[in-house]
Amino acid sequence: MASETVRFFSVQIALLAIVLILHTYIGLHIIRRTLIFSDLVLDQLAAFGALAGIGLGIEYGTAQSYLSSMAAVLFGALLLALIKPKSRAIPREAVIGIMYALALVASLLLADKLRGGEAYVTKTLAGSMLWVTWPLVAVTAIVYIVLLAFHCKFHRKFIGMAENPHGIKNERLWDFLLFTTQGIITVLIVPIAGVLLAYAFLMIPAAIAAMFTMRWAWAVIIGWAIGFTACIIGLFSSYSFDLPYGPSLVLSLGFFFAVAVVIRCLFSSNRLVGMKG
Repeated sequence: MASETVRFFSVQIALLAIVLILHTYIGLHIIRRTLIFSDLVLDQLAAFGALAGIGLGIEYGTAQSYLSSMAAVLFGALLLALIKPKSRAIPREAVIGIMYALALVASLLLADKLRGGEAYVTKTLAGSMLWVTWPLVAVTAIVYIVLLAFHCKFHRKFIGMAENPHGIKNERLWDFLLFTTQGIITVLIVPIAGVLLAYAFLMIPAAIAAMFTMRWAWAVIIGWAIGFTACIIGLFSSYSFDLPYGPSLVLSLGFFFAVAVVIRCLFSSNRLVGMKG
C-alpha cells in the first residue's frame, strides 16, 4: 500500500514538473498578446476531437483518440492564425471567444448523440489523472523537450510576435506555429487533466509571473516555481481530504493567483524582481 502511494505521488509530481515548464512559457505568449481564450478554444477542440473519435468507434484515451483530437486542434490552430479582424470594432479576442462557444456547443450536441455522452463530457472537462503512468510521463517529456528546442531555435520570432509584431514577416505562419505548439500540448494534457485544469496550467502560473517581471527567463522560472508549489499543495490536499483532483489543483492555483494580486497591489513595481529589463 505504501509503495503504491509513493508510486502515485512520484508519477504525478514528475508530470506536473514537466508540464508546467512549457505551459508557463506558452502562457506568457498568450497573455502578452492578449489571446486569452485561444487555449480554451484548442482545449475544447481537443475534447471535441476525442468525442468525434468515440462516435467513430475509437476508444477514449487511445492513440487513435489522440490523433482525432490532433486533427481538430490543427484545424482550430489554422482558424486562429487566419481569422484576424482588421477592424477595431471587432477585437480578435471576441472572435476567439465565439470560436470557443461554438466548439463547446458542438461538443455538447455531439455528446448528446453518444451512448453515455454525459460521462464523456465530464471526462473531457475533469480529466482522469489516475491514467498517469511512467510511460506517459516519458512520452510527454520527449514531446515537450522537442517543442522547447523548437521554441529556443526560433525564440526571436515568437518573442518578436509578442513585443514587435509589425517587424515580423509571415505573421500568420508564426501564429499558426505558436497555436500548433499550444495545440500539441493541449492534446497531450486534456485527456489527463481535462479542459479546465489544462487551461489553468497554461494561464495561472504565467499570469502570476507576468505581474512581477517582463523578462522571459525570469517569468518562466517564477511561473514554474509558483505553479509547481500550488499544484503540489493541491495534489496532497486532494489525497488527504478525498477531494476531486482537478478542482483541487485549480483552486490551489487560484489561491496563489489571488495572493499574487494582493502582493502586487501592496508593493511598488521598483521593489519587484526584474520588472523592467
